[in-house]
Amino acid sequence: MFFRRTSQKYSDASDEQLLQMIDGGDTRAFDELYGRYSNRLLGYFLKMLNGNAAKAQDFLQDIFLKVLEKCNQFKSDARFSTWIFAIAHNMCKNEYRRLHVRRILDYDADPDQEQSGDEFSALLQQLDADNLQRQVMRELGNFDENQRTTFILRFQENCSIREISEMLGCAEGTTKSRLFYVSKKLARKFGQLAPEKKEESTHEL
Repeated sequence: MFFRRTSQKYSDASDEQLLQMIDGGDTRAFDELYGRYSNRLLGYFLKMLNGNAAKAQDFLQDIFLKVLEKCNQFKSDARFSTWIFAIAHNMCKNEYRRLHVRRILDYDADPDQEQSGDEFSALLQQLDADNLQRQVMRELGNFDENQRTTFILRFQENCSIREISEMLGCAEGTTKSRLFYVSKKLARKFGQLAPEKKEESTHEL
């Protein structure tokens, strides 16, 4: 494991300053940055990878190796959080593409492997908040990676519309449209969600 305790000097530094230290070979700066982002990124990968804990851990280690390898490519006028979540998004997108190709190759051997959607029928019953959240995460698996990432970054990571747009390389209007679409679909699927609140939130900056 990468992380170990760091001094006040590192805890007071900004993410961007830590990255500059890392580029200069400072391993304790790396430990501090890992401590700040490892849990957030692990949670993101778990949601994006349908709860696959082993793969999420692998992705977590891989992304911090990428930070070490690419820290000199970071632009000084950018935010580190935007940069690292953009990398995380691209990792997940590549994984979806790989799995999609694999499903195509395996389809003839097992044509019944596609999900019927029946597994979600029980979700219309009364659910407690924790269970509902888990089921919403499962339902997000039916959306494409850009829609799913946009929703998670907005409502799980509390990123602004502008930050999400920068991470995904799209216009703010596109981000708002994705949020509106996903929120409406989830609201229709789960009677417990409030579409009015979700619609309003997609117009915030």
